Amino acid sequence: MDEKKVEQILQNPKFKEMVAKKSRLSWTLTIIMLVVYVGFMLLVGYNKEFLMSSFSGGVTTWGIPLGLSIIVLSFLLCGVYSYIANNTLDPLTQDAMKEVEAIANQKELN
Repeated sequence: MDEKKVEQILQNPKFKEMVAKKSRLSWTLTIIMLVVYVGFMLLVGYNKEFLMSSFSGGVTTWGIPLGLSIIVLSFLLCGVYSYIANNTLDPLTQDAMKEVEAIANQKELN
């Protein structure tokens, strides 16, 4: 594929929209996960007493439900990504790919 076709694809509005939406979604979910995980690590590093304190007056500490909630959150974020990707991004990707294929299959006007 020559540079002219590549540039046409990169400047295509549907292709740009698809890339922007996928990027925005992935960065948003990544930031959410990083903030939660780094927050938990900071809590481990700077407030161990809270994590070691009893959750229910028994042997269960706050660290256990908080650690499990991070794992559950990661599964939930995967589900959110899958739902949005299947219902919003896939149709957009199909439209963009049709236009990309049309550009790629164009004959040179020489």
